Amino acid sequence: MTPVEVEAPPALRHSVVEDVFGLLSGTFVASLGIFLLKSAQAVTGGTAGLSLLLSYATGWSFGVVYFLSNLPFLALAVRAKGWSFTLRTLLSIALVSAFAYLHPLMLPQAPLNPVYATLVGNLLAGVGMLMVFRHRSSLGGLNTLALLAQERLGWRAGWVQLGMDTAIILAALAVVPVGNVLLSAAGAVVLNVVLALNHRPGRYLG
Repeated sequence: MTPVEVEAPPALRHSVVEDVFGLLSGTFVASLGIFLLKSAQAVTGGTAGLSLLLSYATGWSFGVVYFLSNLPFLALAVRAKGWSFTLRTLLSIALVSAFAYLHPLMLPQAPLNPVYATLVGNLLAGVGMLMVFRHRSSLGGLNTLALLAQERLGWRAGWVQLGMDTAIILAALAVVPVGNVLLSAAGAVVLNVVLALNHRPGRYLG
């Protein structure tokens, strides 16, 4: 008997409303995670980690540093991923930068347990990034490189991000105490495991 070929159903695309709500939700969750990290004087990987380091070292606003540090990567995004992805990424970057000013106003400035803040902060950042990825966007910078490595080379975005994040966290030794760096390393593992286990080719994407 000739096997019956079953045609795969077409990929379902998100509506405009779903994309808007998804990007708002993802960037809000990610920025809340970054807020927890900043409250604990911790770092993470990617341009968010670099921006936190620069914020600690210079006293500059995280929102401004994060937005500006991501701009050079947008040219790469245009060339490799097209204008739709790039504009969505620019919007996501701008939202994270804006939410960075909202959280300190809305949340009490009580001292946080650094272990809790670092681990939960990275968990939230990873979940937020995953939500943004699933709406054909990213949080810019090294996230874009990680996604390109997954699509072009078949490397999982989470593991690629982990390698780059390791270098960034080691550089944090020059800015924050060793204990904070060790906690940050553990938190970065949490973030990247979230991506590695949940963001794979062929899985949910719209």
